[in-house]
Amino acid sequence: MWLLLATLAAAGYLLHCVIWPYRACRKCQGAGRFRSPSGRAWRYCNRCGGRGAQLRAGRRIWTHLKNLDRNRR
Repeated sequence: MWLLLATLAAAGYLLHCVIWPYRACRKCQGAGRFRSPSGRAWRYCNRCGGRGAQLRAGRRIWTHLKNLDRNRR
């Protein structure tokens, strides 16, 4: 029973990562920028590079496995 639920949850997360490969950056909450200490200017987030999104861990694993299969051929 538990194995079935774990498999179903893993398949659901994999599907989620395929459909939505990016998540909002945790440091800037998806804005991609911060106010400078003076409050008059903006600076880009260092973690996401100003994009506001980061690749999910599951998507990185999916891409790695896909590349392994592609390189095997």
